[in-house]
Amino acid sequence: MAKGTSGGYWDEQNLPSRFKHELLRHYIPPFGGMTGSRDKQVVYLDGYAGEGRYDSGEPGSAEIAMKVAADHLRHGLRWTCFFIEKGTASVARLRQVAGEYQRQGVDARVHHSDVTALLAEVTAAAVGQPLFLFLDPCGLTLPFDELVRVLADQRRPGAGNWPPTELLMNFSMMAVRRLGGNARSERGLEASSVRFDGVCGGPWWREYFVGGLPPEDAAGRVADGYAQRLSAATGMHVVSVPVARAPGHKPVYHLVFATRSQYGLWVFGDSAARAKEAWWEKVELTEEAADDALFTMASVIRPDPEEVRRAAVPAIAQNLGRLLKRVGEFRLVDHTVEVFGDFYGQVTEPAARKAVKHLHKEGGTPTTGVGSMKTRELVVLPPADSR
Repeated sequence: MAKGTSGGYWDEQNLPSRFKHELLRHYIPPFGGMTGSRDKQVVYLDGYAGEGRYDSGEPGSAEIAMKVAADHLRHGLRWTCFFIEKGTASVARLRQVAGEYQRQGVDARVHHSDVTALLAEVTAAAVGQPLFLFLDPCGLTLPFDELVRVLADQRRPGAGNWPPTELLMNFSMMAVRRLGGNARSERGLEASSVRFDGVCGGPWWREYFVGGLPPEDAAGRVADGYAQRLSAATGMHVVSVPVARAPGHKPVYHLVFATRSQYGLWVFGDSAARAKEAWWEKVELTEEAADDALFTMASVIRPDPEEVRRAAVPAIAQNLGRLLKRVGEFRLVDHTVEVFGDFYGQVTEPAARKAVKHLHKEGGTPTTGVGSMKTRELVVLPPADSR
């Protein structure tokens, strides 16, 4: 969670939580559907599960996963869900919520423990099975080496990238900024910085805060550096999405997503764009509840979704043209991040099909973009005179 669970956190869902929970709601059903189609099994870990449900009745991360597991169970796909929570009061409430889904047949295992103590049990349960890790701590996340061991763990009995392991994790920018100030100060507590060294996989992060960069730029460099190092250490595609409390605010955290699958990248980008729309709607509803003004601040500064899509289509078409020149014929999903470019996570997948049609209209490809094939499966062909 982006902040502690005291002080009314579980009264109702806040704005940063709205984004990450909408992202989970959109992403984990296709993760289960795509990866669980082989053996009809998926293993899921929520390492900092909290109470599972807000007092307002809205589901927290744990209940979102249990809802998906219950739905998939009706289609013959079984989720083994591990929910770990250290707080005594929170785990009691979580067990009540989990009981509702256990009675529906969901394998929901609630542990009053620390996530590090259960990692071996979770990975053992996931031998030969897809594994999704959701790590949403109040402060610092797992030590880097420990996380890499789980993500790079060869749980696969055969060759290739099976079974898949994916991660969605809260990387606290509030902690980064606090520890950055600690690193700059001669009176800073070295023990705290050493602990963050462990989270980051070394003291490399300190150089950004002692090198004269503005604090916010330094914090952003740390978030980017963490994602790059995690990718290098695991061989995974890693993307990082900043999440703020309100428009124009500093990020509270980055959501770090890791996958070995281009399909995972594609669906995550689409899910992030959909979650962002839900976040904006919550911003506007929150402001309207507090202010009867005709126009809220959010409505003034919110980018018009249609304008964003209109800007995205020609930009993505240009990306497609560059890819054709570089690699020749290609399938969209095989180059997800390059296809969307700056609009990755900003627009949903229909924008990519519109971009193919745009490029076809300009004579850049004989591929029309018309048909019933899924957008991500579209194969873009180079112009006839370039083949």
